[in-house]
Amino acid sequence: MSLQFFFSQHIAQAESELVLSEETSKHIMQVLRMKKGGQLRLTDGKGNLFTVEITNDNRKKCAVTIIEKSEIQNQKSAIIIAISPVKNTSRFEWFLEKATEIGVTAIVPLLCERTEKQHLKWDRMQGILVSAMLQSQQAWLPVLHEPIKLTKYLSDLNATPFLHKMIAHCEEEHNKQSLYKLAGTTAAQIILIGPEGDFTKQEIEFALQNGCVAVTLGNTRLRTETAGIVAATLMCNL
Repeated sequence: MSLQFFFSQHIAQAESELVLSEETSKHIMQVLRMKKGGQLRLTDGKGNLFTVEITNDNRKKCAVTIIEKSEIQNQKSAIIIAISPVKNTSRFEWFLEKATEIGVTAIVPLLCERTEKQHLKWDRMQGILVSAMLQSQQAWLPVLHEPIKLTKYLSDLNATPFLHKMIAHCEEEHNKQSLYKLAGTTAAQIILIGPEGDFTKQEIEFALQNGCVAVTLGNTRLRTETAGIVAATLMCNL
């Protein structure tokens, strides 16, 4: 039987013993009813995986001793989804969960002219990513960036070399390439996914002027969160 899997952000700094958070302690002690001497696995979301043993079964401050440590190499190059939040919070949270399970390395909430949802609960979004990482048995947590305006983000990216930048949009007049054919062809990739109502023409032109390649995700028009999942799947070569 596989060991239960949990997240601990600071475990890599622990020398031998670590006190877990109250939330994690309660889940281990009260929900799973584990006892002193029981073993479980912890990850810090940065590729480090630990096997630990419970040494103090306090329901609020469970303490564990590190038995074994291993490092899980991240086999993927950078795969970044910069996507506009959508008005329906649950749909955007669904995207965060599934993109993490698929294996993207970073998610950027992108604020565009037509973005209706400007304010996000960062802690809640981070918690969704952690839960999805544990559910899919991964040791790498996607980096969740603070929301940023499209123009500033693209301007900042100009200082990042070796990054293949793409934008998926619905305008017909641009010669768009298939993401299916482009995905996986460079060391690091980023795709911009627009809001409900799509990017404005000015935003598309700005993106193209700043080195983005226009791409298509298929023959049908997709919801924002669906487009993000299709892009993640293609870019992660699933």
